[in-house]
Amino acid sequence: MELQYSPEIIAVVLAAVYLLAIASAIDAILQARTAQGSIAWVVSLLTLPYLSVPLYLVFGRNKFDGYLEERAQIESQAEARLKVPRNELFDFQASDASAAFYRSLHRLARLPTVRGNAVELLVDGYTTFDSIEAGLKSAGRYILFQFYILRDDALGRRLGKVLAEKAREGLAVHLLYDEVGSRSFAKTPLYRQLQDAGVQLAAFNTTQGRRNRFQLNFRNHRKVVVVDGICAWIGGHNVGIEYLGEDSERGPWRDTHVKIHGPAVIGAELTFATDWLWARREQLDLNWETEREAPGNSSVLLFPSDPASEFDEAGLMFHQVITQARDRVWIASPYFVPDRGIIAALQLAALRGVDVRVMIPDNADGPVVGLANWSFTRELLPAGVAVYRYEPAFMHQKVLLLDRELAGVGTANFDNRSFRLNFEITALVHDENFCDEVEQMLLNDFDHSRLVTAEELTRKPIWFPLATAAARLMSPVL
Repeated sequence: MELQYSPEIIAVVLAAVYLLAIASAIDAILQARTAQGSIAWVVSLLTLPYLSVPLYLVFGRNKFDGYLEERAQIESQAEARLKVPRNELFDFQASDASAAFYRSLHRLARLPTVRGNAVELLVDGYTTFDSIEAGLKSAGRYILFQFYILRDDALGRRLGKVLAEKAREGLAVHLLYDEVGSRSFAKTPLYRQLQDAGVQLAAFNTTQGRRNRFQLNFRNHRKVVVVDGICAWIGGHNVGIEYLGEDSERGPWRDTHVKIHGPAVIGAELTFATDWLWARREQLDLNWETEREAPGNSSVLLFPSDPASEFDEAGLMFHQVITQARDRVWIASPYFVPDRGIIAALQLAALRGVDVRVMIPDNADGPVVGLANWSFTRELLPAGVAVYRYEPAFMHQKVLLLDRELAGVGTANFDNRSFRLNFEITALVHDENFCDEVEQMLLNDFDHSRLVTAEELTRKPIWFPLATAAARLMSPVL
């Protein structure tokens, strides 16, 4: 029997779709943080409503409203439980971190810069995961283990074996992963083995809550490991063999992590505890009372950022670093799709004589991102910004260097997703010796990169400028 649809029903459905498209377009105008993003959504919603309305429901919001509604309650609960470690963190506050540069960063991070840390730069996967594994094996009280991507492969099983052993020994082992980045992890044998061993597992689920059913656009992109409240590891690596350069399709991999030993680790614990409270709706039940020591001379600000904040915290942090530069600002990012403010800050820094360098992978992770990178390169070159394309491997590190004053290693990229959609964390290290180490690392990377010239751009095919401009139009939603 064929279904019969009257013209009246069809008219009502069409009217409902267009009304929803108009309502979504109005919402895009009111909520979008960039004019480009607003225009892109309005045009698509009004011209292709049947396709664009479902996409807008999933990808349209840049504020994690469900989390925002509950953030005050979540943070007040965490504050009450974590009062002791938070007070300890302020006990170690660096005396030289009161300048305007740090005042704004402290307000954005809601954490202070703390002194007395020993910081170790970890270059590439084997060095990083050997350090993390050794740290896990040394644990005597608890482990906090958080990654955006967790795979049941050789690396995942290697680290998982240590986590399971520690859980069987009676340690509190908490493992947190992103529900989208690790969407199949809960179905793997490794997950069941960890669960059976007593590891507490949780997915950071951004679709929970009445207003978030379709919100797949937000990610918890943090990578944080904490052992006994004494040491923490933060950086670009996820748990997968490709981050060791052992994936046959991806080939070599260039990435950077940092190990922090000292009171700044408390900031990593506080960030993890708040994420855990959202994911599991339960407090992180740990004995936080540990003897804090100051084993080094580095001042560190752990800078968490998220899409539920009033400000674009990561973007403002990067903007602050660029405008502060006197001699140099070097940036390495696999996804360089910045907003107008970042581009202007880079141009102005170069025009006032600062050594501004941006390093991106030559083999971009996706054609649209790659084309958008070229569009921004075209804008930066005339101002004197040096753009390098790293050639030997896929470069995934998120690193910045400000003069000899500050170096940053973390999870945040120079793109709209990290600025406005992801939960991120960056370790900002104030230490000349550490800056020198980062300088040597980046100089080696520059030696393995191609410096882009204006002549290279002129040799591109005739269709290339149009393709890069079209890709740039999509930058607000990449």
